[in-house]
Amino acid sequence: MKVFAGNSNRQLAEAICTYLNVPLGKASVRRFADQEIFVEIQENVRGEDVFLVQPTAFPANDHLMELLIMIDAMRRSSARRITAVLPYFGYARQDRRASGRTPISAKLVANLITEAGADRVMTLDLHAGQIQGFFDIPTDNLFALPVLTRDIKSHYDLSNVMVVSPDVGGVVRARALAKRLDCLLAIVDKRRDRPGESEVMNIIGDIAGKDCLLIDDIVDSGGTLCNAADAMLAQGAASVTAYITHGVLSGGAVTRVTSSKLRELVITDSIQPTTAVLSAHNIRIVTTAPLIGEAISRTAQEESVSSLFD
Repeated sequence: MKVFAGNSNRQLAEAICTYLNVPLGKASVRRFADQEIFVEIQENVRGEDVFLVQPTAFPANDHLMELLIMIDAMRRSSARRITAVLPYFGYARQDRRASGRTPISAKLVANLITEAGADRVMTLDLHAGQIQGFFDIPTDNLFALPVLTRDIKSHYDLSNVMVVSPDVGGVVRARALAKRLDCLLAIVDKRRDRPGESEVMNIIGDIAGKDCLLIDDIVDSGGTLCNAADAMLAQGAASVTAYITHGVLSGGAVTRVTSSKLRELVITDSIQPTTAVLSAHNIRIVTTAPLIGEAISRTAQEESVSSLFD
């Protein structure tokens, strides 16, 4: 087994290798003067079980191309099996045709990864579970819930906690967390007129005096979270904390979060944090390296991965 990484999140790849007690594979991923990507694998991978850790976060297109070219390089170097490990799967929000004459880009990206030569895919908290079916190769979708649950139990009095779904579509995820914490569930009824903008219409559930935990898979602009926090505090919530797997945090999102009424935004390291994220006073990062590392180890040894979440 060998683990390699592109330029997207080497810190996470190194932490995964530390957990696995293996060195990070030697590979050069660089650019020519015209920004064309060039990959050189600098060690023997013939007959090896290779794992490529590469979340396709900003800049999504560059990091996706790095992944595709690395897969091709591994295939041409006679790797026995190639697993693309995408802690964050870019384009996942384009999983259906929301209106006429639009693409299903998540399916296109799945095809590209498959055609490049990947034998397996490993992801973390896909935006939509059906994306697993977009791949014609085995796909393991890991869940960050065990990581987030441990953090919540170490920071909160569970007798006063209420889990809140930021929309109706996230109820399944929120209910799973509420079951693990043995607490109640509330739902934010919101209206989204256009991408990145939403309006909170109502809060379904009695949140007065509760420490509310918003749970979701992606925070991008941060507008939805901040609006939801304002609405919940207006209805008597004691505090509002957001637990989100993927901290995309584009544009002015960090400023929006730091100036909001959120007690804290907790994200994972599935996307490499920017300097602004690291310096924000109310944004905290928890690592998924042990979770992904254990899934990689079990995959290499042909053991069950789903049992990690039993």
